[in-house]
Amino acid sequence: MDRLDNTIRPYAWGSPTAIPHLLGVAPSGEPQAEMWMGAHPGAPSRTARGTLAEVVEADPKRELGPEAVARFGRRLPFLLKLLAAGAPLSLQVHPDRRQAEEGYADEERRGIPVDDPRRNYKDANHKPELICALTEFDGLCGFRAPAETARLLAALDVDSLEPYVDLLRARPEEAALREVLTAILTADREEIAHTVHEAAAACARLGGEHAPYAEIARHYPGDPGVLAAMLLNRVRLQPGEALFLGAGIPHAYLDGLGVEIMANSDNVLRCGLTPKHVDVPELLRVVRFEAAGPGVLRPEAAPDGEEVYDTPIDEFRLSRYVLPEGTTVHDLTLGTPQILLCTAGSVRAGEHELTPGQSVFVPAGEKAAVSGAGTVFRATVVV
Repeated sequence: MDRLDNTIRPYAWGSPTAIPHLLGVAPSGEPQAEMWMGAHPGAPSRTARGTLAEVVEADPKRELGPEAVARFGRRLPFLLKLLAAGAPLSLQVHPDRRQAEEGYADEERRGIPVDDPRRNYKDANHKPELICALTEFDGLCGFRAPAETARLLAALDVDSLEPYVDLLRARPEEAALREVLTAILTADREEIAHTVHEAAAACARLGGEHAPYAEIARHYPGDPGVLAAMLLNRVRLQPGEALFLGAGIPHAYLDGLGVEIMANSDNVLRCGLTPKHVDVPELLRVVRFEAAGPGVLRPEAAPDGEEVYDTPIDEFRLSRYVLPEGTTVHDLTLGTPQILLCTAGSVRAGEHELTPGQSVFVPAGEKAAVSGAGTVFRATVVV
């Protein structure tokens, strides 16, 4: 069992206080957006045996287990994070595996360097993800019913939004959502910026259900992604609740601290709320134009006090143990790799004492138990 020393990523949207508060350290004054736990080449966790990427590469079958290697290859198939949003993240979608394979192969054929800002596909893998709230957590997830969005937009009384309102009311669901998002993202930049400014002022004036979009516009003035965001469901997670983001589902995180787990991929198609590249044709190929509720997940009870967040993919499995004083959970041993992360209290994992924000890597087959009083998240795979 290896204690992990993890990198904190200072993305501009990160909260300067949430992760330091969890860790019990003084804020640096800079944004601290994500703490990565895993073997991702961009920022692999460090252990006494080298980086976790080096440890896995040296003996994949020993560290990951033969079944995981046979199923997912010779690398840890998930990345675990603490994510602390202090401002809205980019509005985005992720491809399914087939789309990723096709997009990656196409960009390779065209000779687009992997580090080119116009590159969409850094690898050939899909990127499903799950976010579990540690605090109240605000986000956007999936398309709202077109009639509801038409009502929301009509209330703003902005003339240039009337064509969108008419489309949302008159067209079938898929066509309405596709045509309105396409119109927003392909509009003249100056004209759409003017519409966004008018809409943001109206949202600020109306408040209530419109208030979040005024706040988004404050961070991204004139960005067409503000209007795209108004097509989506707003959701507020309570601590312990989660969202699963499958392929093609537009989403953005707005504010809060959570535990995030995802397949080990960097493939993102952006819709807005970002200065980065927005590839509209490829985005429209990937987005699923269907209205659905955000589908808030709550953990399901499993044996020995484990609470599991059930998802339809196998690259990761996230669960947690909420341990009362004096509790020992015996035999967490699995034939697959695990990362254990403490988020509250003080717990012992093997020979390691863990406080909030501290984590360990457990190789496949290694005996593991946790005890103490606190909360431990457990990340592994399904084989």
